[in-house]
Amino acid sequence: MGRSRGGLTTKIHLACDGGGRPLGMVVTAGQRHESTQLEPLLDTIRVPRTGGSGRPRKRPTHLIADRGYSYSTCRRLLRQRRITHTIPERSDQQQARVRRGPRGGRPPRVDLVRYRQRNVVERAIARLKQHRAIATRYDCEDRRVPSRVVV
Repeated sequence: MGRSRGGLTTKIHLACDGGGRPLGMVVTAGQRHESTQLEPLLDTIRVPRTGGSGRPRKRPTHLIADRGYSYSTCRRLLRQRRITHTIPERSDQQQARVRRGPRGGRPPRVDLVRYRQRNVVERAIARLKQHRAIATRYDCEDRRVPSRVVV
């Protein structure tokens, strides 16, 4: 979210639909890495069924993520949950595959047209940052509670 005297303050891990509406959110400390928060973020998603009957949907049809989620643990989690995904490979992973030689394996295929849709999440986060309750600490009454309030 921003900088303080001690460094980065908080991170918002956000899952949203194609229209930019938030489906799930996890707020963590600034030093927490994105790849460790994928499973808790996927667990926060609950989309009610139309008509109000039945279990809410918890599994997205497709996930688009940036290179911060390009780890084997994230890909394995998405395969276990049968979620198709578009995550480009990090540059250090490409170099490691070249060093391994012919056993390097096939690189994950990335649909660049679909990957361009990731800007919807970036715009949703920019909209959230415009709210004063998220951008500042004025809503915090008790300092032992996390200082970011997300609606």
